[in-house]
Amino acid sequence: MDSSTRFLHATEMGVGAWAWGDRIIWNYGGSYSDEDVRGAFDISLEKGIRLIDTAEVYGRGRSEQLIGEFLKETDVPVLLATKFMPYPWRIFRSSLLRSLRSSLARLDLDSVDLYQIHWPIPLVSIETWMNELATAVKEGLTRTVGVSNYDQSQMLQAYSALARHEIPLASNQVEYHLLDRRVEKNGLLARCQELDVRLIAYSPLAMGLLTGKYSVDSPPPGMRGRRYGRILPKLPALLKVMTQIGQDQGGKSNAQVALNWLICKGTMPIPGAKNAKQAEANAGALGWRLTEGQVAALDEASEEFLKE
Repeated sequence: MDSSTRFLHATEMGVGAWAWGDRIIWNYGGSYSDEDVRGAFDISLEKGIRLIDTAEVYGRGRSEQLIGEFLKETDVPVLLATKFMPYPWRIFRSSLLRSLRSSLARLDLDSVDLYQIHWPIPLVSIETWMNELATAVKEGLTRTVGVSNYDQSQMLQAYSALARHEIPLASNQVEYHLLDRRVEKNGLLARCQELDVRLIAYSPLAMGLLTGKYSVDSPPPGMRGRRYGRILPKLPALLKVMTQIGQDQGGKSNAQVALNWLICKGTMPIPGAKNAKQAEANAGALGWRLTEGQVAALDEASEEFLKE
């Protein structure tokens, strides 16, 4: 394992900052405020969760701005990850470094710990973006580099392109949770582990479905409800297994069981937290482990969703 990427493998869980500033999906400014987000930031650090994952597109830069403000008021070391979105109109490779510098300005930092390509939009080649990521490392603008939403073939292209610069591909951030286990079935998780690429699991609670607070009669609002509507009737059987396992583990919540399952799979979940209460609940997924039998039981209970 490359020494520059070791911190990612040593980090069991991070915080996803998608909701910090996002009005469209998460209702920032409506159901929660800057003060709430600050509470999530503070409690996460207090509980030992030090990696925060954001992106230039989250809240159109507001997420990065908030984090930059919070960082000024803490002495606790924080690991920062952000992302470059290769929009179709970004056809020049110079746009990556320009965007990274803009992110650094919003964060008020000289460099970040991890800089990622947000999506594999194909108008510019993977090799071109990897060459620019290598330049970002060499210029000291980021400590490590990764990708997000890359399938196995795309990830291998990125890995090889970076290797020509003697720079490791540190991570691949993809959706992974009990309701979406494609990375297990298509070989991506195994290949990440083979290559020492840290798999970062986003939406680890399936946008709230795995917390147990939603049902057919009380679906999640807006886009989330439309996306998961057909899954809700099947959910109670899985939640029942999760609840029993949580009780057997001394009163762990469904969300904590779901997050610990991902940690047991060798990945780093990055659950979101809009406030201090949610951040504290997420932290309860750390410091213990599901048994092999419990992991197997969750695997079996979630098989029903592999067809979705």
